Amino acid sequence: MYCSSPKMVCETKIVADEHDAIPGSKKEPMMWSTAPSSSSSGEAKDAKRDAVFIREFERGDQEEVRRIFYEGIMERIPNTTFRGLAQQPQSQLFYALLTVVCFLLTKSLALTCCAPLALMAARYYYSGKVIHSYLDHALRTDMADIEAYYMKPAGSSFWVAVLDGRVVGMVAAQGREDDNTVELRRMSVDSRYRGKGIAKALGRRVLEFAVRNDYAAVVLGTTAVKMAAHKLYESLGFRRTGWSHDYRLPGMSRSAPERLFFQIRYSRYRLQLREE
Repeated sequence: MYCSSPKMVCETKIVADEHDAIPGSKKEPMMWSTAPSSSSSGEAKDAKRDAVFIREFERGDQEEVRRIFYEGIMERIPNTTFRGLAQQPQSQLFYALLTVVCFLLTKSLALTCCAPLALMAARYYYSGKVIHSYLDHALRTDMADIEAYYMKPAGSSFWVAVLDGRVVGMVAAQGREDDNTVELRRMSVDSRYRGKGIAKALGRRVLEFAVRNDYAAVVLGTTAVKMAAHKLYESLGFRRTGWSHDYRLPGMSRSAPERLFFQIRYSRYRLQLREE
């Protein structure tokens, strides 16, 4: 994508490949093919069938959007419990010390071998508890009334990805007047349709929206554990600006057991579009 303004920091930074442009406009649906291009008619029909349309949210999309959001967040429970521990060396050390203490106090190999299983079970329980509280909060606020939160306010929007007439993904953009940035939010793709470039198409839609509305930057925050999510943001041109292990999800009580058995890393990303 080539930016006409001399103030733009980069020409192709907000797309993954230099030859790709961000098509569409705010009011027009964007078509994105998930199949490789081909000159044969049969394969061309397959490509057309696999075309993903990015369009603005409509009221009839609410049920599918909430389902995709719910299922995507629920995946965080095992991911946070098991994969997340690999990103938490302090927790690993603490759990190892607890296991050693268990052996010193009980002198039982059987109980000592059970200690790590008990610790992981506690992690799974509190991960589920916190994430269910977060889901309850989200489904009672912005995800309860997408039109009011994202479609009506100026400088914000919400899009869905449609494949074969089915909503398979979503993303939101929320403008922030205080620093002239737009926040990329609520990006999620149905697990059955991942690996088709849908998330990247949704991300590009937000970037195109930001450019057209003259925002200085696009920002986002994520607690994703899977590296694929972070690689996606980087492929779109985002750079990580910081991270924290002390992030508090909406709905968290911050009780002692929660702090002991639920830790999550919050990463902040920014894509600078132009100098202020």
